[in-house]
Amino acid sequence: MSRTSLEACRARIRSELDRVVDFWLKHSHDMKHGGFFTCLGKDGTVYDELKYVWLQGRQVWMYSRLYRTMERFRRPEILEAAKAGGAFLRKFARVSNTSGQWKCAFCLTRDGKAVKVQRSIFSECFYVMALDELSRVTGDESMELEAAQMMEQLVFWVRVDSTGLGRPQLPGDTPTNSMAVPMMLLCLLQQLTEGRGQEVAHKHRELGQWCVQQILQHVQRDGTAILENVNVDGAELPGCHGRLQNPGHALEAGWFLLQYGRGQQDQDLQNTAISMFVELPFNSGWDKEYGGLFYFLDVDGHCPTQLEWSMKLWWPHCEALIAFLMVYRQNKNPQALDKFLQVYDYTFRHFSDPVAGEWFGYLTQEGKVALDFKGGPYKGFFHVPRCLYMCEQMLDEILDG
Repeated sequence: MSRTSLEACRARIRSELDRVVDFWLKHSHDMKHGGFFTCLGKDGTVYDELKYVWLQGRQVWMYSRLYRTMERFRRPEILEAAKAGGAFLRKFARVSNTSGQWKCAFCLTRDGKAVKVQRSIFSECFYVMALDELSRVTGDESMELEAAQMMEQLVFWVRVDSTGLGRPQLPGDTPTNSMAVPMMLLCLLQQLTEGRGQEVAHKHRELGQWCVQQILQHVQRDGTAILENVNVDGAELPGCHGRLQNPGHALEAGWFLLQYGRGQQDQDLQNTAISMFVELPFNSGWDKEYGGLFYFLDVDGHCPTQLEWSMKLWWPHCEALIAFLMVYRQNKNPQALDKFLQVYDYTFRHFSDPVAGEWFGYLTQEGKVALDFKGGPYKGFFHVPRCLYMCEQMLDEILDG
């Protein structure tokens, strides 16, 4: 790819990020109760007022990160939106469980009443991300402390005693290492340690090593497949659950590992991240007939049981764009740049809405829009802007030295 082509990519990505930010600034803010609407139709119309906690946290994090690190987003309305979202989270998101530990609700009513609690860690994870990043732009040390305390509780649930999550251990249930858990903790670890010096980095070093080891357990079949779920000893699980592949998740784990390995100056880990978690899942997950990444696959070629398995979703393509550009920045391998362009062409041709702004999230296997809303219970202001933000920054590094 020529320098001119890369500059054109950067210009398109920069413009797209501006449009996406403007879409959410215009349509998602609840000026009456605080927080954000995430169920937004094609044109930004709110079609459901429920507020999903993990998406609230993601939006606070994204606004705060943009405000802190990109000059053109250092605007009062973005800071005020981040602060208002953070205040809504701190006031309403946490609900006490029977063991006296703090759980975060999965979703809230418009005015902050808890509707549902999930027996997982992900609402809490994005609560940590939101408060830590917001503390960096406001200087509020109580937010930083609260994020650290919630992180300690997360680690306790994952590594010591999970009963606080409210999920009983049933006799027929095999303890499982789901890749989402260690990769999310690794993401949080990098968030909490960024720019905070050697003492904080040392405090989390053992946890980082544990997360990496847990993620690497998902390399299976003699290095020919990344499986989403393995048992706690790193062995393959039987049945559909054990055969499941999620190419987008593997790609996201790949750039998490690559970023972590770069920080640790661990070349072996970086090489493994590239070959096993970027190149391998992309090659197996790309639809050779219609283009785009499958959502789920079965490693033995059976039809996956997830009804949406063949659909093309927005977020795996976001992760692929980040991953291949990060690989290219790392080793200047032209093949990584070719893959980036391949994903770039598909993504901007199919997901981006040039009329109303933002991206569609759910396509048929053939690449046609299946669901035309711009936000929902699982799609908010996160994967698209994070991808565009990171790609713009990496292209700046590549093009401007």
